[in-house]
Amino acid sequence: MKPIIAIVGRPNVGKSTFFNRLVGGPLSIVEDEPGTTRDRLYADGEWAGHSFTLVDTGGLDPTSTEDYAQGIRAQAELAIAEADAILFLVDAREGPTATDSDIAGILRRTAKPVVLVANKADNPRRRLDAVEFYELGLGEPLPMSSLHGTGTGDVLDMVLQRFPPGEVEEPEAAVRIAIVGRPNVGKSSVLNSLLGEERALVSEVAGTTRDAIDTVLDYQGQRFVLIDTAGIRKRGKVEPGVEKFSVLRSLRAMQRADVVALLIDGASGVTAQDTHIAGYAAEAMKGLLIAVNKWDLVRAEMGGAKPASGPDYRQEYESTVRYQFNFVSYAPILFISAKTGQRLTQILTTALQIKAERQRRITTGALNAAVQEAILRHNPPTDHGRQLKVLYATQTGVEPPTMIFSVNDPRLVHFSYQRYLENEMRQRFGFAGTPIRVIFRKRGE
Repeated sequence: MKPIIAIVGRPNVGKSTFFNRLVGGPLSIVEDEPGTTRDRLYADGEWAGHSFTLVDTGGLDPTSTEDYAQGIRAQAELAIAEADAILFLVDAREGPTATDSDIAGILRRTAKPVVLVANKADNPRRRLDAVEFYELGLGEPLPMSSLHGTGTGDVLDMVLQRFPPGEVEEPEAAVRIAIVGRPNVGKSSVLNSLLGEERALVSEVAGTTRDAIDTVLDYQGQRFVLIDTAGIRKRGKVEPGVEKFSVLRSLRAMQRADVVALLIDGASGVTAQDTHIAGYAAEAMKGLLIAVNKWDLVRAEMGGAKPASGPDYRQEYESTVRYQFNFVSYAPILFISAKTGQRLTQILTTALQIKAERQRRITTGALNAAVQEAILRHNPPTDHGRQLKVLYATQTGVEPPTMIFSVNDPRLVHFSYQRYLENEMRQRFGFAGTPIRVIFRKRGE
């Protein structure tokens, strides 16, 4: 699991500018008006071969009594609580302020590794003036200019040294399942039904589960680790404070999982946010199954009519769900009810099958034979008279299955033809429930 770095400081010290420089894109709004960043943003970054998750927070003012400032403080404090290391940014142009001292006091009480960064040190004199921040009692202040990029490498080197040792992962024999979905789709109820006991709080209030909770379950001789997570909402509908912070933990739970079990509400149907969550799982290259929960309510709403209980109606419903999740067509769809226990254990057996598919290895001979047959059925595309030539294919990894195709020119690979080759491999070899990583390389690379 990637360590988390939280960027904190009072308003307008350049936190968002620094965040954008590290993640390589304008993900935060950068304005001169203090307090622009009110929501926490997060993105993955990398430095010196180390990957991490970077969290940008709104400006802290511990003395403010305004409601929005209190909300920003609540979010920042939650980010600090979850962080493995903290970057405390101060303004080298203005020198230490009373607000800086208040924030430093909060950080000292956390016992978390803190790197003090004197930002906006744009010239030699300001870099020398950074020594004034020793009075905050957080060690040596590192001068930096996030606007010009000077000193950012030194800051990252220092924070990497402060990372705690890596966490101990569950044994590989265990299948890790992250139960994710929008708030109030029944994630905790599914967990409790699988365990046969009330191990997670179940409530009709959306967003009850705040933390990711890992629970070990032995089923038919196989060990599973179930990760119950807080619901993920659309950005505009997430309440400030604790619930917003739960989104980060849900995404981290996906990173720790082998298989993501995405729960959707059968009664309300698929929403845009459901597809967004599936997209997160696909980007993380994790196994995925889609579980339509509350299926008993769907039948009840139909008045117990025969079509609702028969296979025809379910097939029609599944076709609709499949269409809406067409970008993860490899994901199996289950129809379950946490309330009645209907087909709940299929989550476990299906996850076990997906785990096996993610570990599937195809011999080079069999893979190349399948690729050549696919090419004979559908010739590669041409571009300005040049045709893509697939020279060789081999599997180089698992979890997810990773295929490298040696071609004459990777620029000739059209997305539709890549998708065609992926579908052909699935028809021949399976790989149900897991994305396939396909890499095209020029011959000789």
